[in-house]
Amino acid sequence: QVQLVESGGGLVQAGGSLRLSCAASGRTFGRLLMAWFRQTPGKEREFVSRISWGGGGTYYADSVKGRFTISRDNAKNTVYLQMNSLKPEDTAVYYCAASGASYGGSHVSEYAYWGQGTQVTVSS
Repeated sequence: QVQLVESGGGLVQAGGSLRLSCAASGRTFGRLLMAWFRQTPGKEREFVSRISWGGGGTYYADSVKGRFTISRDNAKNTVYLQMNSLKPEDTAVYYCAASGASYGGSHVSEYAYWGQGTQVTVSS
């Protein structure tokens, strides 16, 4: 079993930046597919980005391409989401997720482990 702990959320103005962090426990972290999702009240959890175990394979939702960057530091058992040029529509609770395997896609059902969520609010 993997434990995920998120941090870095907060309140920023439109056009600003935030970096989210997700610290993972477990000896298999280096082989886990990691992802970020987000959710607003009354809506389903939405895929944001994912990254392969080696860090070389990344994928982004169309809504964040060119603005968000996912990365990981396996030595620190941590995955990051750098968010630039933030928009009010980026406001959501952001969740870190890990697959039970070394592969996966963009659906919540493909991820077995989840963080507690961290609030990101972008004001206009």
